[in-house]
Amino acid sequence: MRIVVAHNRYREAQPSGENTIVDAEIAQLTAAGVEVLPFIRSSDEIPSMSKAAKALLPISPIWAPRAQHDLSRLLTEHRPDVLHLHNPYPLLSPWVVRTAHRHGVPVVQTVHNYRQVCSSGIYFRDGVICQDCKGRALGIPAIKHRCYRDSAAQSALMATTLAVHRGTWRSVDRYVALTSAIADHLRDYGIPDERIVVKPNSVPDPGRPAPLGDGFLFMARFSPEKGVDLLLDAWRRHPVGSLGTLRLAGDGELRPLVEAAAAERPDVVYLGQLDRAGVRAAVEASAVVIAAAMWHDVLPTVIIEALASGRPVLGTALGGIPYLVGADAPHEPAGTGPAEIASAVAGGGGSPMPAGIDLGEAGWVVAPESAALAAALPVARAGAPELTLAARARYERTFHPDVVTKQLIDIYAGLSRTPNPA
Repeated sequence: MRIVVAHNRYREAQPSGENTIVDAEIAQLTAAGVEVLPFIRSSDEIPSMSKAAKALLPISPIWAPRAQHDLSRLLTEHRPDVLHLHNPYPLLSPWVVRTAHRHGVPVVQTVHNYRQVCSSGIYFRDGVICQDCKGRALGIPAIKHRCYRDSAAQSALMATTLAVHRGTWRSVDRYVALTSAIADHLRDYGIPDERIVVKPNSVPDPGRPAPLGDGFLFMARFSPEKGVDLLLDAWRRHPVGSLGTLRLAGDGELRPLVEAAAAERPDVVYLGQLDRAGVRAAVEASAVVIAAAMWHDVLPTVIIEALASGRPVLGTALGGIPYLVGADAPHEPAGTGPAEIASAVAGGGGSPMPAGIDLGEAGWVVAPESAALAAALPVARAGAPELTLAARARYERTFHPDVVTKQLIDIYAGLSRTPNPA
């Protein structure tokens, strides 16, 4: 099987989970015997482009002629079975879907965000969830509010791109929805069920989980949509030291808030940016990983990393987080019943789960509110030992590379290649 993986890499200066996932997926497919032909462009190429190439950049999200020429040549020479698209912006353009179809090559796209509808891709503006552009032929609100790169001109270009390529997106042969929430988003956009497959991402297996650590870990970009300020407010509602240590790893515009909290309280520790070894060490040192998203976060990789290490997750009930922790459907963790788990995580003694906290197979979800998150912190700390085995089991069953790679290969195999008109 021969697959073209097409992806416009985000700038290396802006750490991207999507870049990491694409790299890992290519490695996993190659290890499984699939011939992968990377068709990769990077936004880091832009500063070194010629003046002529830079002159074409404003139209590249709509139509990137150089990328189409190069892709056409690749498809003609190698005649792949499928083109798998991730991010097309700005140097590839959704036009690669049309180019592949012109060569009779079916297209799979993994949906990492909401950019079929939303110019920023995250349904979040000015500190709150925003879906003002849903159902509109042209995203005028995105232009008005400068939603793309804080530029009215670039927002107008992206809104126009989304309008122009509405038919392009609806012609994709198979969509990979990373969670059930993304599947719902695609259905709302008009994609029929038979062209949507729910297949999450995976992370490498770190091996047998280390003994449970103590306290909590937040590892994400320090930006309003990721909820680090929400978490810090919830943490301050508890006496110093009563919940163990809160470790925070990452960087971003809200870093001063994190540094101030670490200076203010000895139970808050700022870890900075971590490499892979640092991530694993931070996860193992903790008992619970927190995903405090204020937006419909698609699939926070840190949650899968937590489950792989046998750490349950406390998250907000938005986007893909309930799916990841198994709180979006009835469940029964292996070896335990719902009543016993509810009693354990509420502190034992048959106490019911506190109102507003939903128990999942591998963690808890709450409303994205400071009071709700504050109430859940001691529940999660007390209940973590009871969910460690269930967290690891959920990873092995749903997010392990062997499971996820097989799913992806089955998706490719289900698409028949149409004759090349050339």
